[in-house]
Amino acid sequence: MKFKSILQTYESSLALVIGNGVNLYGAARNTNSWHNLLVSLATEYLPQKLRTVPDGISLTEFYDILELKRRNSAAAKTLQQKFCYLMAEWKYYSHHQSIVNWAMSADVPILTTNFEQVLADAGDCVLHRNKKGGFTDYYPWESYYGNRKINDPAREFGIWHINGMQHYHRSVRLGLTHYMGSVERARRWLHRGEERKLFSGKNINRWEGMSSWLHIIFNCPLVIFGLALEENEVFFRWLLIERARYFKKFPERRKDAWYVYAGRQNGDGKQFFLDGVGIKPVHVSTYDEIYGEDIWN
Repeated sequence: MKFKSILQTYESSLALVIGNGVNLYGAARNTNSWHNLLVSLATEYLPQKLRTVPDGISLTEFYDILELKRRNSAAAKTLQQKFCYLMAEWKYYSHHQSIVNWAMSADVPILTTNFEQVLADAGDCVLHRNKKGGFTDYYPWESYYGNRKINDPAREFGIWHINGMQHYHRSVRLGLTHYMGSVERARRWLHRGEERKLFSGKNINRWEGMSSWLHIIFNCPLVIFGLALEENEVFFRWLLIERARYFKKFPERRKDAWYVYAGRQNGDGKQFFLDGVGIKPVHVSTYDEIYGEDIWN
């Protein structure tokens, strides 16, 4: 099934899951560059000069090493603060606007693994929060960007940040330690009490994650793009495994999912993972078939 056909067929029930690939398309790669940001931080934080992230280390591990090795650590801003400061200069482009406008028109949620506010700025969105009590800026999982207040995260437009958001620098998940913290918090929401140990709480209004982006993961068909979905994306891949376990126990609640990508074909390991968690790969010839204006009109 072609990407545009998926958007047209499932339009009002989908959730879009968007990774940093959206910032690598067209002119965006010149201003919204993870590589340049990382090299800038490495130059500041490490005694040796680096022009690129070395082979043989994942990005999450690279962040942890930066934190361990940075100079004058007591006086300096945290790595999370520096990331957010540098990302504040990133810009949105026409393809960001096209995607957000489509989601607004279809009234469907966007989940993003990105930290920065580019998608929110593209839609002229403002920050909202679903619940009044129990807020922590480490895990603002019930906060989203949108054009209005919403009642159901899975049925209405909002932009949700899985790995933290620039607005709350302490929420930004950079290293392995951060990701493990997210897994532990999510586990407490997904598997608390006998009912939730059986996953039966996730599609009713009383479960703990109903006001958060976690509700979207388990209650919407997902279209995933702009993500490498490699082994270092520990938290999101774990969530996809939990989603598959839930649908195995309750097959009548199963929702489809697609992984849309360009470039070389998936390797055996990634294809094994996708098959295992029930995600259909959709390979396209060019990135225009993901981010091009014709796709989102």
